[in-house]
Amino acid sequence: MKIAQIAPLAESVPPRLYGGTERVVSYLTEELVRLGHDVTLFASGDSQTSARLVACAPRALRLDPSVADALPHHLLMIERVRSRVHEFDVLHFHVDQVHLPLFRPYARKSITTLHGRLDVADLAALYREFDEMPLVSISDSQRKPLPFANWVGTVYHGLAEPVCPFNPGPRGNYLAFLGRMSPEKGVERAIEIARRSGRRLRIAAKIDRTEEDYYRSRVAPLLSDPLIDFIGEVGETEKPGFLGNAAALLFPIDWPEPFGLAMIEAMSCGTPVIAWPNGAVPEIVEHGVTGLVVGSIEEAVRAVNEVPRLDRAAVRRRFEERFSASRMARDYLAIYRRLARKLPVAAE
Repeated sequence: MKIAQIAPLAESVPPRLYGGTERVVSYLTEELVRLGHDVTLFASGDSQTSARLVACAPRALRLDPSVADALPHHLLMIERVRSRVHEFDVLHFHVDQVHLPLFRPYARKSITTLHGRLDVADLAALYREFDEMPLVSISDSQRKPLPFANWVGTVYHGLAEPVCPFNPGPRGNYLAFLGRMSPEKGVERAIEIARRSGRRLRIAAKIDRTEEDYYRSRVAPLLSDPLIDFIGEVGETEKPGFLGNAAALLFPIDWPEPFGLAMIEAMSCGTPVIAWPNGAVPEIVEHGVTGLVVGSIEEAVRAVNEVPRLDRAAVRRRFEERFSASRMARDYLAIYRRLARKLPVAAE
């Protein structure tokens, strides 16, 4: 099939540092190419891919100090895709809603994976209006606020095989936190869990400009504790060591997480997850197998002592069965083919 993947421009594909959506787009794109499909990736010019790259900005917008507003760059990218729409059997968008008005005439050859939270009241009217646009959720939980939308499938994220290799013998004996430095991600809860359990906590977190005040006022004062180690953002090359040597990943979120890529990155290493049952967590973490789902600080502290009993090899096996890039690509291909059967598209 001739497939266009349209990525956000905030980060490169894959991102140098933090960037869940762009990382998933990279894994999907590379797997589709490996399976023999003709893939074109619309992304920032510093992206690395075996697909055909169409550079829609010189570099990742978040890391470009000359960029004040991302919207014009995304609109230019969308117009570039529109001008080439006849070249593709399937257009796969990962850019939320910005393309919807322009691609309404091409709804039957387009899908949009929604990567963010959907429990925002403003969105309901939008998706009622664009009810012919096929949508894919990244968890069943994510779609609950918009049950009337044109959902054509749920596809869980998957990781490429080499990204986070299995580590049967972690050396760190610490707890890990990986995510954004924001209240909803639960970094303060993670610090409290580490303190109460007497365990070292290593925090790998991205600080957006909008979150700098929260970090300075709420989190920075807690970092004087010798148990707490803030190491900043980590890239893909650092993740295997960071997650693989941890006793557990703490995922104490306080929001309806649409998926939670960090959870499956930890599972890929064989590292269990201790998480709150919000959003997609109950779909991703199998309690007592790949981690422990808890509902309070007290339960989380007990879980820290219980998690060494979980079999890291079993955690890895469940990751391979449920969250590989090959499984993700197969799921998307099934959706692409359902769309293609309605259209006079070229043979694969």
